[in-house]
Amino acid sequence: MKVHIHTFGCQMNVNDTETMMGLLEIAGHEMVETPEEADLVIINTCAVRQKAEDKFYGKLGELNRIRRRRHLIVGVAGCIAEKDGKKLLERDDVDFVVGTRAISRVTEAVSKAMKGEKVAILDDHLDELNAHVARRRMSSHHAWVTVIYGCDKFCTYCIVPYTRGREKSRPMEDVLEEVRELARKGYREITFLGQNVDSYGKDLGDGVSLAKLLMEAEKVDGIERLWFLTSYPVDFDEKLVDVIAASKKIARSIHLPVQSGSDEILKKMNRGYTRGEYMDLIHMIRTRIPDASISTDIIVGFPGETEKDFEDTLDLVRKLRFERINLAMYSPRKGTVAAKYYKDDVPRAVKSRRLQTLLELQKRINLEINGRYLGKVVRIIGEDRMKDGRYYGRTIRNKIVIFESKENPVGRFLDIKVERVTPGPLYGRIIWMEGSNQRLEHEPAEELGVHT
Repeated sequence: MKVHIHTFGCQMNVNDTETMMGLLEIAGHEMVETPEEADLVIINTCAVRQKAEDKFYGKLGELNRIRRRRHLIVGVAGCIAEKDGKKLLERDDVDFVVGTRAISRVTEAVSKAMKGEKVAILDDHLDELNAHVARRRMSSHHAWVTVIYGCDKFCTYCIVPYTRGREKSRPMEDVLEEVRELARKGYREITFLGQNVDSYGKDLGDGVSLAKLLMEAEKVDGIERLWFLTSYPVDFDEKLVDVIAASKKIARSIHLPVQSGSDEILKKMNRGYTRGEYMDLIHMIRTRIPDASISTDIIVGFPGETEKDFEDTLDLVRKLRFERINLAMYSPRKGTVAAKYYKDDVPRAVKSRRLQTLLELQKRINLEINGRYLGKVVRIIGEDRMKDGRYYGRTIRNKIVIFESKENPVGRFLDIKVERVTPGPLYGRIIWMEGSNQRLEHEPAEELGVHT
């Protein structure tokens, strides 16, 4: 059977899709690029915001147009599948549902759907997602590796603990076995994933931690860079900072969602830290890792957010000068504490204005930071080709660099001289490429600690 999987949401969903593709291929199914080619389509869903949920139902509508012309089996995986599984199965346009902790059973669900059965598999089968599970990687040099599932934080706005369940770590040796196998296959970069990746190991009770995992993974021959996503401020400890500071392979890119600069809003969000504690953490990281690149998430328009609360957030951004911010307007998620107890009382126009104000501030900060790269040489790993024929890669600080190349640079180290900067990517030319036959100049690459 020809199968297409459409993925919404975070990197963990991408990794789940890679796992489902691998399992389905082992079972004899063929993966195809578009729904039009497919006999069966799986939508891997995200429920973190209403907009993501709306996109899922829009995709269902698109598939219904195909179903009106011919037979098409449709399955749903991911967070909406976990949240609304049985309700989804009542729909005529959904044939099967696979929960977030049951993706190892996707072939079982497909087999039953092929026989005309409607099925929802929502049990916990995470123990089956070990190093030996077949996965079809979307990259030949970089791999996502989920090390911990679920979330125990219960922020009042967040649906994830209800769709992904409680925290459950993989045994460290199982993770390392997967890393070693990836290295044997020629992978050079690994990103460890978790809703709260720096909580890794706490539930195992054997002394394992993200810091220890990174130290062991760094020893694997062939692995050149290690990344991790996403961290939670309360769990980001000094041991982890010291491990990063001492390493030449662990990326200097740290994503620490703050969500708000107001103590009042942070308390209502149940984030577990104050504005001052978060700022102290960033100061500690930058003191010990001077070249660290810090990024964050911010929600505007949380219930009860006043102009003073928003000004506190603006002030925090001005002082900390993040290298990237993921911005979102608050949207109530049914089933969360905020949706149940707090009125969504910030008008949409006010949310939009606050979002735009932050975007403009961050754009200025980004341009100032990126301006310091002009004329400098940075080392990247080539990542992919763009639609216009150019390539891009990223530095160890997660700075995206766009360039032209006659040879395929994907998966190779390159030194790029930066010749143009924007608030987003940097643009430059190759002066050295690993294993290249081109005649190139060569200057030593440097990285910049440009947070000040």
